[in-house]
Order: sequence, then structure tokens, then C-alpha cells
Amino acid sequence: MKTETVKGFRDFTGEEAEKREIIRKILVETFENYGFEAAEAPIVEFREFVQGENTNDEAVSDIFKLTDKGGRELALRYEMTFQLKRLMENKKLPYKRYAIGPVFRDEPVTGNRLRQFTQCDVDTVGSSIKEEAEVLAVVKRVLEKLEIENSIYINNRKLLNEILEKENIEKMDWERVIKEIDKLDKLDEDEVYNNLRGYNAQNVLEIFKKPETFFEKYENYSEIKELKNYCKAYGVKVIFSPTLARGLSYYNGSVFEVKTKELKESITGGGSYIFNEVQSTGLSFGLDRLAMLSKIKSDKQKYLILSIGKDIEAVELSEKLRDKGIDCILSFAKTSKALAYANAKNLSKVIFVGEKELKEGKVKIRDMISGEEKLVDPKKI
Repeated sequence: MKTETVKGFRDFTGEEAEKREIIRKILVETFENYGFEAAEAPIVEFREFVQGENTNDEAVSDIFKLTDKGGRELALRYEMTFQLKRLMENKKLPYKRYAIGPVFRDEPVTGNRLRQFTQCDVDTVGSSIKEEAEVLAVVKRVLEKLEIENSIYINNRKLLNEILEKENIEKMDWERVIKEIDKLDKLDEDEVYNNLRGYNAQNVLEIFKKPETFFEKYENYSEIKELKNYCKAYGVKVIFSPTLARGLSYYNGSVFEVKTKELKESITGGGSYIFNEVQSTGLSFGLDRLAMLSKIKSDKQKYLILSIGKDIEAVELSEKLRDKGIDCILSFAKTSKALAYANAKNLSKVIFVGEKELKEGKVKIRDMISGEEKLVDPKKI
């Protein structure tokens, strides 16, 4: 029997799993701080719902397809935004929701990309440019807490469409042309140029080399300007990137992408879209990438309580400490084994509960970093 994980999937244990939980808590704390409420939705959905109208999107084409015993065509979710089409029904607007959970892509495993990864989404259903700025403020605050240096890039799909229209590009080709332009940070310019020649759109590349002031003549640049003004109020620095488009075709306004020098792929991205005739906005953090980039560690004190022939007293002490919110592991092993275990688990202190110490109404605490030991009244731990 094979017990190893399937290619593109992996386990998380020990310090790595703990780090992910710390990040998850920071995300939840920040999302709720901005008024977003939790929502959960199934991993498995009807295939038709998962695909939606975006069957040509690369991410949609990579969905994991399933069939149940009833012959129903199902799929694993490839992201969580599309599920808002159902979740938003009968909700008071604006509906601000966050969701954290696994998503799946049946695609080749490359670099830092797994086939199962954890997305952490925030979305505002019923939004304007003001809410877009708030979402970017969430990004700023999360990444500050995680001590991840970053740059936030913005653009607008309406602006891209306007440029293509003024350059007389066939409207039926706009989506394909925009997808090619969005590849400029991944492919050589010559390759993108040759791809655009198929749509007679190669000359637009020269436009995107112009300074930001050049784009002020376009009507839809006004949305970029407005977004920048609100971001300034939030203390969020954003950079205009005229070639940024994001891959999913449902975006209809502002789009965002956050990058760092340490990673080729983006940290997070998102944008504005319309579901059920309601304008909305949101973005998605990848928990896996956040864990890769953040150096954050737990600052919680963790204790090992070692019973030396005083099991009942050790149990009672462990429960009293847990009542106070102190994390502890109870051990009945030999001293040498218990200390080796504490070292392996990076526990900060070991509390010895033995007959000699208890006669004095004390327990012995050893600091596992300094090696210092002292007798302490259990009530004062």
C-alpha cells in the first residue's frame, strides 16, 4: 500500500503546521477587524457551477472533475469567489465575507505551486472604489503583521478595454489580447509581441511603456486616480501597472496584485467583478506563500510537566495551568527521555513535580534555553 502523498499534495506537521495556524489567526483577526464575517462553503460543487461562463479561463480548465454514484458531474472548487453567487443571496448589502479553505487545480506541479493550496479570501459584495481601497488596506495590515516586504500594483480592466478600443483592436479579441499583455512579467517581450501579431495588436506594447501621465487622457484612468486617493487615506502605497490584468475573465474594473522581491509569483491578487448584477470586489491570499515568506514565530511559552512519581499532583497542576491559558504537555517518562522530548519540541520550560519539591510546597522549573533551575510555588507559575 502506498502511503506517500499524491504529487502536488503535501502534509504539514510540527513547527510548520503551527506557523500556518499563527498566520491563519492573524488573517482572521485582521479580516474581522475590518468588519468581514466568516463563511464556509463546500469543496465539492456541481461542475456546471464551478465552470460558470468562464470555461476559457486557464484556472477553470484545470479543475478536478468528479462523478458521484448518481452519475452527477461534479468538481472540486478551484477558487472560492464563484461561490459568492450563492452565498450573497438574500444578504444585506454590503455583504462582507471572508473564507479560508483548500482549493484544487489539476495542473502540472511547478516551483511553489501545489495542486492543493489554502486560499484566504476577503470580498465585499455591493462595492465601490471606496471598498476596493479598504480591501487593499487589509492587505497592507496583514503583510505588516507578517513582516513581509511588498509592493501593491493596481490597474483597471475598463482602462485596458478603452485602450484596445482606441487602437481599433477587434472587440472579440480583447480578452485574448489582454491575457497576452498580462504575460509580460512572465515571458520575454518578443514572445508576447509575436503572440499579439495574431490579433494585429502588437503595437499596443509601445503604449504600455509610456509614463503614467500618458494614461490620464483615457476616461477610465479616473478610476485609477480615485482609487489612489482613497488608498492614500488608508496609508496604502500603490503602484500603477498598465499591463496588469489578472487571469480570470470575470474581472470588470480594478485589479490588484501584490509582489515581493523574494518570490517570482505574486503573494496575493484580486479585483472587482459583478455577480447577480451586484458590483463586488475582493482578493485572495495564498496561505502557503505567506508561510513561505513570513519569518513570524510563536511567542507563546510552552511547558512540559514531568511527573517524578507524583502523577496525580502533576495532572492537577497541568489542569490548573490550562485553566490559566498556559499550554503544557504532561509527561510520565524517565527524566532523560522527557528532557530530550522537550528539546525536540522546542518547549521553553520543564516543570518537575517530585516528592522532594512538593514537601516544600514547591515545584522545580528548568529553563530549557539557559539551563537555569529554580524552585517556585505552583500558584505563582
